[in-house]
Amino acid sequence: MTTLLNDERTPLFSAPGRQSRIARIEISHHQFELDPPFPAAWDSQPRRQFPATLVRVIDSEGREGIGSGDVMYGFDDFRHLFIGEDPLDLERHAGVIDNIGFHAGRCWPLEVALWDLAGKILESPVWRLMGGVSNRLRAYASSGTHRPLEEVVALAEQVRDAGIPALKLRFGRAHLEEDLAVLGAVRQAVGSRLELMVDCNQGWRMPWDVKTPWQYAHALEVARELEHQDVYWMEEPLYRGDYAGMARLAEETKLRIAGGEMTREPYEFREMLRQGCLDVYQPDAVCSVGMLGLARLAREIVAAGKAFTPHTWGNGIGVVANLHLTAGAVGPAGAPYLEYPFDPPEWTPEKRDFPLAAPLLADSDGWLTLSEAPGLGLTLDEDRLAATRATQATYQ
Repeated sequence: MTTLLNDERTPLFSAPGRQSRIARIEISHHQFELDPPFPAAWDSQPRRQFPATLVRVIDSEGREGIGSGDVMYGFDDFRHLFIGEDPLDLERHAGVIDNIGFHAGRCWPLEVALWDLAGKILESPVWRLMGGVSNRLRAYASSGTHRPLEEVVALAEQVRDAGIPALKLRFGRAHLEEDLAVLGAVRQAVGSRLELMVDCNQGWRMPWDVKTPWQYAHALEVARELEHQDVYWMEEPLYRGDYAGMARLAEETKLRIAGGEMTREPYEFREMLRQGCLDVYQPDAVCSVGMLGLARLAREIVAAGKAFTPHTWGNGIGVVANLHLTAGAVGPAGAPYLEYPFDPPEWTPEKRDFPLAAPLLADSDGWLTLSEAPGLGLTLDEDRLAATRATQATYQ
């Protein structure tokens, strides 16, 4: 069985006589109608359409790898750097994609498609190529709205009854007291049967949002309140570049401090690790560093006694890619939970995973389990993709 080489030799996979070439790369944009609109906690305008950018890499034998995630801005200027190359030279491709990110956009969905293609060429699931530690992780339900208190409690009870062991709530209402009241009501309703996380959403901003992130003193005040409710982690309590503040907060509180979902460079994560900024690292393979880079980084993080659990707020292709990466590289011991975006009725697995023929579902014990199917093991819903094709690449 082929596995990712722990000694990191390059190229990662060499198989004389089995080489093919990258024949073409296709990119398409899609918009799925959201009815009712999704009132994202981090956006002032309810989202009426859900975008997905799909990347397909086709080799000279007609095999196709798929990826999705960030919108691939600027990629057309660099497409020629991949055509005609060996699809299995993933070390080289990751390096080129990293360079593109310096000059243009974050094109990591292409690397996801290349891993899917590599798995199909090598007849192996990607989680095995990532190291084969495990084929499953437990989900945490990730909510994305600011609902009235009673509705959040009902969501928590639904998550608990479905067997999912943890739930993440969003702070950011007009007054902190409202956020704390919701958290307290949820804890009272579910007791110890759910782990609760809180996302403060201070680490990044929407393009129009220029308000100042929390300062350390306020973040510490909030952390003390979260400690009283036995919160599992406090996510993005400070600006993403406030390394000293995060390290101090991690030292001064009993909470796990989580973050890094939009941090872009491996050296930033290693500096955060050196300074003790975070207890839980959350880079998303379709937005930052990529699957190869994050497999290596995840091992470093876990070896340092920290947890690695990617952000996955996107469509099901990105969720599954991060599941393969994390389960295969570090398994449940390194990633106690994986983000599972879930906030019905606006955000259901079926809507979240609209490009796919079937959504990724957690089982009755909250596990997300991968098969032995080669690559990412996904089947696209081609009819739905044709019906949702669009020129718009962002939210509407």
